[in-house]
Amino acid sequence: MDTKALRQKILDLAIRGKLVPQDPNDEPASVLLERIREEKKQMVKEGKLKPKDIKNDTIIFKGEDNMYYEKFQDGTVNCIEDEIPFDIPNGWEWSRIGSLFFTVTGSTPSTKNNEYYGNDYPFYKPTDLDDGYDVHDSIDHVSTAGYETGRSLPVNSVLVTCIGATIGKTGLIHSAGICNQQINALLPSPYVNSDYTFYSMCSEFEQNQIIGNASATTLPILNKGRFDNLLFIVPPIHQQIKISEEIKKILELVSVLEENKDSLVDIISDTKSKVLDMAIRGKLAPQNPNDEPASVFIERLRGEKEALINYDKPKRDKRKSIIYKGKDNYYYEKLMDGTIKSIMDEIPYELPANWTWCRIRDIASIKGGKRIPKGYSFSDNETAHAYIRVTDMKYNTIIMDGIKYIDDDIYEKIKAYTISSDDLYITVAGTIGAVGTVPKEMDGMNLTENAVKATNIQINKNYLCVAIQSSFIQNQFQDKTHHVAMPKLAIERILSTLIPIPPIKEQEIIADTVVNIKEHIAQIEANLI
Repeated sequence: MDTKALRQKILDLAIRGKLVPQDPNDEPASVLLERIREEKKQMVKEGKLKPKDIKNDTIIFKGEDNMYYEKFQDGTVNCIEDEIPFDIPNGWEWSRIGSLFFTVTGSTPSTKNNEYYGNDYPFYKPTDLDDGYDVHDSIDHVSTAGYETGRSLPVNSVLVTCIGATIGKTGLIHSAGICNQQINALLPSPYVNSDYTFYSMCSEFEQNQIIGNASATTLPILNKGRFDNLLFIVPPIHQQIKISEEIKKILELVSVLEENKDSLVDIISDTKSKVLDMAIRGKLAPQNPNDEPASVFIERLRGEKEALINYDKPKRDKRKSIIYKGKDNYYYEKLMDGTIKSIMDEIPYELPANWTWCRIRDIASIKGGKRIPKGYSFSDNETAHAYIRVTDMKYNTIIMDGIKYIDDDIYEKIKAYTISSDDLYITVAGTIGAVGTVPKEMDGMNLTENAVKATNIQINKNYLCVAIQSSFIQNQFQDKTHHVAMPKLAIERILSTLIPIPPIKEQEIIADTVVNIKEHIAQIEANLI
């Protein structure tokens, strides 16, 4: 299990803006950088800084030609497009470390003066940074007098080794102290979250900059000038906090994986299940009270279907119903014949305000597949018609490797039983409840009798896929399965399955969020050897 590569992947996603969703309402990072510049100018006016302290500060910006430029204190502007390795989200900015932070290089109090050494303050050296995020103390200590002779480092300073074999080793200190000359420190800033600073400096991007800008000698050295010139990615402050919190959560999971490999599969499975459970309970995406309630949308669907029946005279589904909450706060279901019954025993939890309950038949049709004649030998001709089997239905999609083909004579007999990329498949025999989407290249291919398709889907298809994967619907499928010989789930029992429906906009947000989380989990799984 290459956990080091996994951690780096997580940090890489973080600094590229791919770990948490972007919020267009966040104050852009450009505003933070302008505040820093104004604050430094004021400090010069007040004599707290000297003009030389800000003479190397620059502004990095994107020109009208969509290329990056850097403006210096003397007004000159250089194109730095070749230094920018990748795009960052809107509202994020590039900066130099020295323009963004106050940085200091450590020093060692005179060892000839014993009064400088004692037990009052940590004296950080590269070996003390082994704990990374959790640096609370050091091996050696100094007295108050020794601390006052050094360059003081407040709590939440980020220390980076810039000399020797451990160049790039980074730590976040939780106790104020001083450091030796092998370390450059980024002092905490009100405009940059210290946790985000630490994780950024640990990223492969920053580590490569550190090594690449160090002097190419036997003993690599990155002096303060070159250190201050390193590029740093600045998200909006709220993004910095969200990113740091997400990194912590994921890295905690990685630590669990390291410590408890035997329960690894269970942990990942539980995580996936929990995500799906949160999705259909309205706990995975923020609620928008301005969204059209799902009940209004469902009622509109009913009206459209009724109008279609009156126009085209298709067969009316006599099992359709309306689920609603009564004045007594209980849930009821009104059937087509006017019968009303309480269904409180079916309702497992309360939904958010704008959500509603309905049956799958209210938002989709379910059509069966068709078996090929017994004893038929599949065709070797890959230009023939594909026949999609349950064994091809994996990872919520159709796996192309191993697809079987049927010739025209068989196809003509079962050509009405096909599936398209607008549908979802659901397995109904043997393996019950596996669900997924169909690649476009499988449009119009024949479907096995051991699966059905959800077609004419009236809600977000990907949300329906997420909902069917949840333990709530899977448990309903199991309860409805006929367990004689091979387990079989009848179409009518799928149609009668209860499903929670969010507003239309939230359906898409939920589906996209689940995909993103699954990608993160898949990246973890891919790194497990």
